[in-house]
Amino acid sequence: MIEREKATVSSIYRYPVKGLSPEPLDEVVLTPDETLPGDRIYAVENGLGRFKADDPKHLPKLNFLMLMRNERLAMLDTKFDPDSNQLTVFRSGKQVVSGDLSTKLGRTMVEQFLAGFVRKEKLRGAPHIVHAPGHSFSDVSAKCLHLVNLASLREVERVSDRAIDPLRFRANIYMDDLSAWQEFDWLDGEILIGECRLKVFKRTVRCAATDVDPKTGERDMALPALLERHWGHRDFGVYARVVEGGSVARGADIKTL
Repeated sequence: MIEREKATVSSIYRYPVKGLSPEPLDEVVLTPDETLPGDRIYAVENGLGRFKADDPKHLPKLNFLMLMRNERLAMLDTKFDPDSNQLTVFRSGKQVVSGDLSTKLGRTMVEQFLAGFVRKEKLRGAPHIVHAPGHSFSDVSAKCLHLVNLASLREVERVSDRAIDPLRFRANIYMDDLSAWQEFDWLDGEILIGECRLKVFKRTVRCAATDVDPKTGERDMALPALLERHWGHRDFGVYARVVEGGSVARGADIKTL
């Protein structure tokens, strides 16, 4: 990437509970070898599963409620207060449940709501909220950030002849003012975002979660198949590890090293 392109951070998001709605951020402070703060710190096991809070290990996403299998989750809007651990869930603008996820009572209230909301045929047992200090329920085992290039998205929109909500891809940082697919050229290289240095290490292989409209919960596209048909792969976005930390804000410059 040549510096005069002045690639920038368009938006920043975290997902406090895996599979539930994102929260936009204006600025964030990143730490080496960590995820974006507050990102995917809780998850909802599909039935009582294999996650052990006293010995946390990365597990495949199929262990948890998530959009690939539970598209109705996209119909919910959530707000999470990191100071109180209070999760509030809304449907169609109305509050349907609220609970402190650090307490058994609070978790039970949210779990019971989800048990009635998620289609029973897609449940392997009662939903079970899990958490462990310092653990992230990312789709990959490495602690990292997920980056998406909006120019690449515009190419997918052009080919599909329709507008596509970027939030289908559930990225942490959306970037603009790049060339389409330029992010793939960064693989195994380093970039500067604001004050931070990141190493790009993996392309993001997309699953059926991207087929779900994040506002309606409708499964109305086949994005992995579209990527495969037109570009010969199912990759969209990249993962990057924080090498040097610092502040990143909306509008921050992005440069290659």
